[in-house]
Amino acid sequence: MTKLEQIENGTTRQINAYFRANDDSHKWPICNKFNATERAIRRLRKTGMYPHGGLEYFAALDAEISTIVNGAV
Repeated sequence: MTKLEQIENGTTRQINAYFRANDDSHKWPICNKFNATERAIRRLRKTGMYPHGGLEYFAALDAEISTIVNGAV
């Protein structure tokens, strides 16, 4: 199993750590107000739909980041 497969199938904490480690949005904060990755993580936590992580959470977090970034342009 590759490293990415391990992360995709990992816990919520592992996936969040992966996204934070590979995040460049702090270099370009949206409207100088917030980091897209942190906002996406908070939004998904509020839903409570992905308590155990896994591929579904990985995909949902990636999609939420895209939604935030595209909506702020």
